[in-house]
Amino acid sequence: MFDARVRRDLTAAAADTASVGLSLFPLGVSLGVLVVHTGLEWWWATVFAAVVYAGSLEFLLLGLVAAVTPLAQIAVTALLVNFRHVFYALSFPLHQVSPRARVYATFALTDEAYALTAGGRARAWSGARILGMQALLQIYWAAGATVGAVAGSLIPVTLHGLEFALTALFVVLALDAWRARRDMPVPLMAAGSFAVAVLATPGQALLTAMILFTACLLARYALERRKGEPSVPQEAAREEVAALPVPVGAER
Repeated sequence: MFDARVRRDLTAAAADTASVGLSLFPLGVSLGVLVVHTGLEWWWATVFAAVVYAGSLEFLLLGLVAAVTPLAQIAVTALLVNFRHVFYALSFPLHQVSPRARVYATFALTDEAYALTAGGRARAWSGARILGMQALLQIYWAAGATVGAVAGSLIPVTLHGLEFALTALFVVLALDAWRARRDMPVPLMAAGSFAVAVLATPGQALLTAMILFTACLLARYALERRKGEPSVPQEAAREEVAALPVPVGAER
């Protein structure tokens, strides 16, 4: 069915995603449990994981659906939560994926997929390996959500705190990012945006905070460009390029 090269790429994709799958699967389980305890049928967890497939947005969507939130507010929230993917696409190796498969590659561009391809080694990956990596990540997530939903429908006891699982993961990722690059303005802008949002619009704090934080990031980027200083992503890209191995004979 597959030639040797495709099988090799899929095997490599499985190795690439093994460690990430250890976190995605239990997070999917927590989503599935929350789906049934919100009052939805178990199969909605599989639908969310397969169609929405947006991690943090899926957890938010459960609360929005349960609160019968207007569609316009849901749409704006989804746009702001996933707006970061616009920047992901600028450096994600979509050009290595065949044109027919780029629709799925764009749809499955999650935080985890971007993180796995952020290093210089991903530049040598084939389109099959990239697609296999993305497909496996979604399988881990959807399988976990389905298992959690089925198990949750059999367990009548409501488990509290599961909605914090993804938040905890992002807190850990944020701490790791802070250790790697101590960029003080970003956490200060995030904290300030949330504080202003809680005081100004306590009923819509999340939406307001995300709008303010996005505006702060854009203003900082414009200010740095006016000063002629490279932004943090540009510096990281330059460091990454400098760390790439030099081909033999090209040292001069």
